[in-house]
Amino acid sequence: MVVGRSTAACGCSDGAGDRVIRLGRCRSVALVGVQGTVVDIDVHIGGMPGFSLVGLPDTALNEARDRVRAAVLSSGESWPLQKITVSLSPASLPKRGSHFDLGVAVGILGAAGDVPASATDGVVFLGELALDGRLRAVPGVLPAVLAAWRAGMRRIVVAEQNAEEARQIPDVTVVGAWSLRHVLAFLRGVEIPDDEPEPPAGCAELGPSEPPRDPGLDLADVAGQEAAKVAVEMAAAGHHHVKLEGPPGAGKTMLARRLPGLLPDLSTEESLDVTAIHSVAAVLPADRPLIERPPFADPHHSASAVSIIGGGGQTVRPGAASLAHRGVLFLDEAPEFSRHVLDGLREPLENGRIVVSRAKATAVFPASFLLVLAQNPCMCGNHGERQRQCECTPHAVRRYRQRISGPVRDRIDVNKQVPAPSIADLGAAVNGNERSAAVAERVASARERQARRLAGTPWRVNGEVPVMHLRREFPLPADVAGPVYKQLRAGTVTARGADRILRLAWTVADVAGHDRPTRDDVLQAIELRTGESS
Repeated sequence: MVVGRSTAACGCSDGAGDRVIRLGRCRSVALVGVQGTVVDIDVHIGGMPGFSLVGLPDTALNEARDRVRAAVLSSGESWPLQKITVSLSPASLPKRGSHFDLGVAVGILGAAGDVPASATDGVVFLGELALDGRLRAVPGVLPAVLAAWRAGMRRIVVAEQNAEEARQIPDVTVVGAWSLRHVLAFLRGVEIPDDEPEPPAGCAELGPSEPPRDPGLDLADVAGQEAAKVAVEMAAAGHHHVKLEGPPGAGKTMLARRLPGLLPDLSTEESLDVTAIHSVAAVLPADRPLIERPPFADPHHSASAVSIIGGGGQTVRPGAASLAHRGVLFLDEAPEFSRHVLDGLREPLENGRIVVSRAKATAVFPASFLLVLAQNPCMCGNHGERQRQCECTPHAVRRYRQRISGPVRDRIDVNKQVPAPSIADLGAAVNGNERSAAVAERVASARERQARRLAGTPWRVNGEVPVMHLRREFPLPADVAGPVYKQLRAGTVTARGADRILRLAWTVADVAGHDRPTRDDVLQAIELRTGESS
């Protein structure tokens, strides 16, 4: 993405006395993941006709030569009939995408003396050029503008379709333009042309058909399952990962899809982080330039590791795990996912980020999501059911459950059985259950207590806090924490599991309105973790 600052186009002799060398400069921002780096676009004009683009450009950027030349001529401007050399520096940083088009065009016209030298000073140029000079929208505008702002740039020129997205960064003057002619008129300080072209239909890069989003469903729609609803409430209150196990039709998917409705709105900083990821992935809708609700991603179990973890060939793109940042990642029929995919989630579950390394670049994507796994008890789904007969052998049942590796299971805080609802449960649902709004109020109150307790630390919720911090700053009496260590000595939980029980106990206490966890809070946390009462 392009951060623009132009130097004066200068004319100087090359020593022969009859040839004039002209120089121009703009600035750009290259994105690696969601991190932007300021890039200088230096243009040199002089010598025999030709065009050279250097600085590790990708295929899309290499093709800028033909797009820029056609756009400049279609806009009624003159194309320099000399050698044009465009250098993108730092030269060691890979440059990807067509968003450099506008900066390259302005740099060339600036070097040719057709744009005032001072007009491009401190200006950011972002946009792909069509052959007729129209300016097309590009992905990743928000993180690019944020990088430009951090570099001290305060004026941005983008395609009109990206203008609202760019305006989400405060203290930045955004100019939305339909074409190169409009950009040149703005730089020259003349009247903007009246013949505005029609806006292009879509973005420059392809992405998913739509971004993950909060389904906006109500918890009252779920028949029965009071214990599972409590588990989901605790998961939302403290950002604890949860696994729901039960037969088909028990309500696992309904509970998972209603979890985002229990989460509070994103803060301004969180909204910018989430929106930046969706912008880079080219799934940010034009009518929603800022995502304010926690996102919801539910990839199919046949999805590849790249689509969930992130990656790609020439361009490293975020996957579903990053698109669910600050929201919910739901894996339905979790044992059916590739084991490679599930094990790839271990790093973000622990660190809240995904590092994708390729030969030419390493991209870091935020991925602090709330993971929800749903699974049947066996392949046929009837294991343990009284009304239906299971067709699986004991070995098949054990093998099915072991498809989710032990390290992944150990990182799940809440494990809850979701039995098939009874006829009484279905009848009670007609009369109305507790609605999501009421549960969301308790979740918000619990998160406020956590925010006050964790003020001045880098953590926001109990699920993110290292247990050593809790033990050091908020130690529990021996009689309160005793049941946890009893489970550890018995081998029921691992050391990591014991730590997660302590964090979960704080969430139980926050929801109950306790200043510190009681013994009953710890016992409830153990039950949520192991699925068994203590």
